[in-house]
This record gives sequence, structure tokens and C-alpha cells, in this order.
Amino acid sequence: MPYYHKLGKFPQKRHTQFRQPDGSLYKEELFSTIGFDGHLTNAYHINSPAKINDIDTKVYEFSIQEWKEASLRPYHFKTKEMKEESDVVFGRKPIMYNSDVVMSVCRPAKQMDNFYRNALCDEVIFIHEGEGVLESNLGVLPFTKGDYIVIPRNITYKLIHNTQARYLIFESFGAIKPPRRYRNEFGQLLEHSPYCERDIKVPQELKIVDEKGDFIINIRKGNKMVAVHYDFHPLDIVGYDGYYFPWIFNIDDFMPITGKVHQPPYVHETFEGPGFVICSFCPRLLDYHPLAIPVPYNHSNIDCDEMLYYVDGNFSSRKGVEYASISLHPGGIPHGPHPGTVDKALGKKETLETAVMMDTFKPLNLTNFARDFNDEKYYLSWKEIEPSELINEGQ
Repeated sequence: MPYYHKLGKFPQKRHTQFRQPDGSLYKEELFSTIGFDGHLTNAYHINSPAKINDIDTKVYEFSIQEWKEASLRPYHFKTKEMKEESDVVFGRKPIMYNSDVVMSVCRPAKQMDNFYRNALCDEVIFIHEGEGVLESNLGVLPFTKGDYIVIPRNITYKLIHNTQARYLIFESFGAIKPPRRYRNEFGQLLEHSPYCERDIKVPQELKIVDEKGDFIINIRKGNKMVAVHYDFHPLDIVGYDGYYFPWIFNIDDFMPITGKVHQPPYVHETFEGPGFVICSFCPRLLDYHPLAIPVPYNHSNIDCDEMLYYVDGNFSSRKGVEYASISLHPGGIPHGPHPGTVDKALGKKETLETAVMMDTFKPLNLTNFARDFNDEKYYLSWKEIEPSELINEGQ
């Protein structure tokens, strides 16, 4: 997280006595990354966070079934009509993945029964539809359409939706951060950054529950998850301070960087993780050179696979995509604007598209779930239509 934040009550010095009203000590917990050399947060519990009551012997396994027949080609997945299923943890449907990141879609049919903790991955949950609240052990965050919810690994949370929800989820095997080139040596977002600290929402309220009973946290590490039982409520932290906590940035607060000619995709970069970046394409003014071509030029992804999730608006360089479409253009095959879109875009002054992009520096694998939503003829959509075909189609 790019700045220091404090919430609730805590002692003036770290690792010193801090007593509850009954005279007993609050139990301190240090959230520390990279050993003790990364971002840190000190939190204070009513109960000992190490006090486990029981652990279920059953281990739940998340299996990603690779689409082994998938070949090297452009892909288009139409996920608009996917059915609602389970909750935000068990209802995730992975679309593509590699050793750095897993990208899933989710339309939860119900609320989470228990709290959840991802012990291995930072999560970015993009809210395509819905509104609600994130309840975490480090504070409460209301969310709405267009929000990126960044949940660092090992944070305990429950995502509660108040309306029908549709999520795009990235699970990163490493820290999610604002891009390095946007930050100075102190971590502050710089003047050329397309967003700043004012745009970031952080927890302003702690939900403190001092309650006894049987409370379950589903803790996942990799593909395995266990149910850990505690005899106290997971939200028993009375205060914390540091740089490690969940936060939200809304895609509508991204300030697009534009230019005299078409700008490369990295000007849309919003987050970086180990081996990948996440970008935001937002409504913006187009290029202002008198001879500018205001759509993406043909390009080869020499070192990247490129995923684009279509959120809303009109996509001037692409035909046939729709709400919640996902395109994948793997490295090795050039891609660019569809036939006819360049001429149609000439002279346009703005674009009203909204999309989320991910570029990965390792090849992505596809899943069987992706296969079920595959537009099989998408890779042929760059073929020019011959005059004879136009006549046959009555155009």
C-alpha cells in the first residue's frame, strides 16, 4: 500500500503493554511481508490470533482443469450468460492462469457462509456489477460498480453483496502495487500518475465483535483449503497502524493519458504484480495529430499474452465483442484492429469504452470453463470480406 494508515486504538510504542478494560493485555499481531523487510501493520486483538479451537480433517481442493486441446490462436470468450453459482470463494470460475496469476470470473448466487483468507495470493476483485461491503479484520469498505478491491494475502474477509453481482478476479502469487514508475522513492504517487492517493479508499471503520462461539475461517494456500475453527469472532481487532490493509480504487477515477498520436497500452497501467500488469481503458479524448489513426495499430506481443475484459461502451477497434466478453491475444500471433474499423475511426475525437486488461510475461493456460464460452470462429474475424460475399449476404 502506498501510504501509512491507522484506525482504532493502539499503544504509543510498538510491542509495549496495551491493556483491555478488564486489565488483561490486548494481543498484538504483526502482519509483515518479505520477512520483516516489506510492508508492515501492527494490529491488536481482544483474543490471541494463534488460539485455534479445531481444524477440520477434510481438505477442500480447488482444481483447475486445463483445456489441453487449446492451441495457439486468438480467443474470444462470451461470459455474459454465465450462471450464478455458489459464493465469491467457491463460485470462482478460472478462465486463464500461469505460475504468476489466476484470472477468474464469478457470479455469486449466495453470500459467504464463513470468513475467508487467501494465505498465498494477493487478490484484486473488479466489481463489474453490484454493490455491497467488504468486512475484513482490518476494517470495513463499502464497494460499488467499477471498484477494484485490493485484498493483500492473509487478510481475513467476507464479501457481502447487496445487489446482483458479477466479479472479475485476479489472484497474484505476489504483491499487487501501483506501478513503480508512478511512485517516488518514498512511495508517493507522482504528478504524472493517472491516479493519486486522493482516489484511494481505505477502511474508515473497524467492525469490532467481542463474541464467543464456533467461528470458521476458510484458509486457502495454493489449491488446498481447510476450515479452521476459533471460539471467538474473527473481527476482534480494536486498532492497527501500518501500510498493510485492503483498499479500493474505482476505474472511473483513472485519468487517461492521451497524446498527439496513439499511445501504447502501458499508459493505461493501473497495478503491477510479479510477472503481469493490470490496465484500465476508460472513456477518453483521442489522438489530436491531424493525420492520427485513433485505434490501436497492429502489434506483435513478443513477450506478453494479452487479455482484455470488456466492461462497457463501444469498442472501436473490435467487432463482435459484447458486455463481459474476454479476448485473449497470445504472444506469437500479431493482432490489431478488425477490418473496416480504422477507416471508421478516422476523425473521431473520443472513445467511450471501458475495459480491464492484463498483460502477462509468461504464457497463459486456458481452462475447460473457458472452452465452454469460446467463440470458435473469432480467430477468423480479421479476414477481409470479398465483394462476392457481400452480394451473397445481400449487403
